Amino acid sequence: MLLDDFSELENTRLEKMLRMRDEGIEPYPTRSAKNMNNAEALKAFEAAEVGGKTEVPDIVLAGRIRAIRDMGKICFAHIEDSSGKIQLFLRVNELGEEKLASFIRDFDLGDFIQASGALTRTRRGEITLMVHDFVMLAKALYQLPADKDQVIDGETVRHSVLTDPETRYRQRYVDLAVNPEVREIFKARAKIVDTVREYLDHRGYIEVETPILQPIYGGAAARPFTTYHNQLHQELFLRISFELYLKRLIVGGMDRVYEIGRDFRNEGVSFKHNPEFTQLELYEAYTDYHGMMRIAEEMISQCAYELNGHYLINYDGHEIDLTPPWPRLTIRQGLIDFAGIDIVDYPTAEALESLLKEREIPFKPGVPRGKLIGILMEEYIEPRLIQPTFLCNYPRDISPLAKNVPGDPSTVERFEIFIGGVEMGNAFTELNDPIEQEKRFMEMASAYAADDEEQHPMDHDFVRALAYGMPPTGGMGIGIDRLVMMLTGKNTLREVILFPHLRKIEDQ
Repeated sequence: MLLDDFSELENTRLEKMLRMRDEGIEPYPTRSAKNMNNAEALKAFEAAEVGGKTEVPDIVLAGRIRAIRDMGKICFAHIEDSSGKIQLFLRVNELGEEKLASFIRDFDLGDFIQASGALTRTRRGEITLMVHDFVMLAKALYQLPADKDQVIDGETVRHSVLTDPETRYRQRYVDLAVNPEVREIFKARAKIVDTVREYLDHRGYIEVETPILQPIYGGAAARPFTTYHNQLHQELFLRISFELYLKRLIVGGMDRVYEIGRDFRNEGVSFKHNPEFTQLELYEAYTDYHGMMRIAEEMISQCAYELNGHYLINYDGHEIDLTPPWPRLTIRQGLIDFAGIDIVDYPTAEALESLLKEREIPFKPGVPRGKLIGILMEEYIEPRLIQPTFLCNYPRDISPLAKNVPGDPSTVERFEIFIGGVEMGNAFTELNDPIEQEKRFMEMASAYAADDEEQHPMDHDFVRALAYGMPPTGGMGIGIDRLVMMLTGKNTLREVILFPHLRKIEDQ
């Protein structure tokens, strides 16, 4: 029970709430008469001042109490809503002794208050609501954490702060309530998503929705979450990608499509992984991975500019310049430059295994050559790609949905975007040959262990769709969470996902 966990301070708040109710004052009224937000109130007063007025009457504000200064016959408070803070001035002359005493007795930090009165400017220059009346909108029974003294204009004020990461992520509602800079992160996230939509919509893309529950998962290398439909007696999977459904739409004549939505991957949790995450995928007919590169560098740099007014960001101690165009680097050239390895000299998995043993790099024996090249990439190339870079031309056997580089049967036209050493997106020149696609699925079925997350199940309906004809197509996926993390300079996804997945606490 909630009340069983109350501390002495919380019981004191509960007693205040019950006393108010006994006195006929509802501590949780049904409605509010608020007629503008705090930012609007500040602007309204500034506009009135331009016209020569010193007061704006009939203002009703509401918000959470963030600071209180009790000075006997007068009392100052700061309240906050989603638009910002404003000061309240409660004085015995306007309210009377009993009403002012009720504020001091019944109201605590964290409570929601409605206050009506006139806007004015104090002698210290702060726009303030001279309170003529007030009511409780919601009594906070839990106190906001870790009250801290702060000196404002020579006065000591108590504020609530929260810094413990574990508590912040588990109780995001408290984090948002006491840390306004956290709210700014999620405003930035919304702006980034809006910019992505605006960019694509302006270029004639259509936003669509595809199934989250899928009978066959595919489109990425990941282990799915499995569920079951009781009435249909059917095993289903939470999608790991939108890709195969979006490409069906290209087959159907929708030449430019995109989706922003949730993907689910049953994998580890880290600073760059969350099992539930937001993804952008887009597909355009009559282009290729070069076209996707142009879109990526334009769109991401535009997001940075709309957010910050320039193309520079700071991430993990690095200043990163997102100004297009970005460098293109092939995996082969990257390994030559950073490791002195030319993968052409190692044409088989066995040859690469010998190299990895020689360099004391851990690997799982018996995996395809492409996965071993991936290990070398992670070791030598990816950490060095701090400035935005397109890492291009991937092994065919880890890219079953991408088209071959002409004249090179072992390599496909695929790139990944790296910024700050972190992979931000993945794109292909899409494979549109149904015979070759079916062959790739079958090869993976025989080359990979059944429990290997790189395994890609056969999707006969997708192959059937390709057999109706899909034009040359470029496609790309970009992780929205990672993009927001990068553009806001945060070092973990948990800072940019409102409710990140965390390990369960027993008896919570």
